[in-house]
Amino acid sequence: MSTILEDLNRKYVSRTPHMREIGLTVTAIAPARGTMTQPARPDWVGDPGRGMLHTGVLTVLADSACGLAVGAAMTERVPYATLDLRMDWLRPAGPDHDVHCEAHCYRMTRSVAFVRGEVWQRDRNDPIATAQATFMLSTPAGTQRASQLAETAKPVAAAAPSAPVEGVWQPPEGSAPVLPESPIPYIEFLGIRTVPGSAVPLFRLPYQTKLIGNPHLPALHGGVIAGFAETAALLHLVQTLGGAKLPKGIDFSIDYLRAGRPEETFAQCELVRVGARVALVQVRCWQSSPDRPIVVARGHFLLTDAQAERVT
Repeated sequence: MSTILEDLNRKYVSRTPHMREIGLTVTAIAPARGTMTQPARPDWVGDPGRGMLHTGVLTVLADSACGLAVGAAMTERVPYATLDLRMDWLRPAGPDHDVHCEAHCYRMTRSVAFVRGEVWQRDRNDPIATAQATFMLSTPAGTQRASQLAETAKPVAAAAPSAPVEGVWQPPEGSAPVLPESPIPYIEFLGIRTVPGSAVPLFRLPYQTKLIGNPHLPALHGGVIAGFAETAALLHLVQTLGGAKLPKGIDFSIDYLRAGRPEETFAQCELVRVGARVALVQVRCWQSSPDRPIVVARGHFLLTDAQAERVT
């Protein structure tokens, strides 16, 4: 590995808790381009029955590689953050091979960077997913503000439960495993839980240091939040379908409204449409209050007959 790549892996990857935890590696760098690799690991399985990776894993990789490409396109270093990200799932990914993503920052204005990327496993010419992202670049005032946040922000420790305040949203106390009879590795890795007794399915992502993507603010990795949101959409859809059909991701897009602080995050979904073959699900994630979402997302899911899947 070249000195440049070693330096990038030391500064960009090793200092970022989530990238370091999942073993991401910068494998190539060029002007406005960056390639990263995520090693195969049993924890990344999202569908044990069909032997497929969880798409959240690919989103984390794509978001990281797209951010790398933005950095490689800059002539002057300024803070930047993901504004939105869209993933198109072209074919399932298996758990036995490393995953790679090459991203290209093809346009950069004073305020916004535009990036596209491709994700593949064994064959570069046979991608398993494509990514399209935009990043907001800080202005001089924004750079100063980011510097202030980096100096003052600290991880939020779990506080003792306080008495409910009328009119103020309070996090629910109950928590339960999502699928206790047949746990899914990637869901267990993230630590996603469900809130029992909720009128509308409510999911929670407890805070863990390994989920941090920006250690300077600090803030959760944008790909982790996307993976949580898509997991919530899938689980909500599975519960609604009652096992009659199995969903498979077609695309997933997410808009980042504010940084995810180092505290637990909640997600709730709305089924916009469930047709014979395709379902559309919207997701809202928040921390302090449902009225202050940190992201909103939407995804299309292909519905296949559960009995036909078992037969094949």
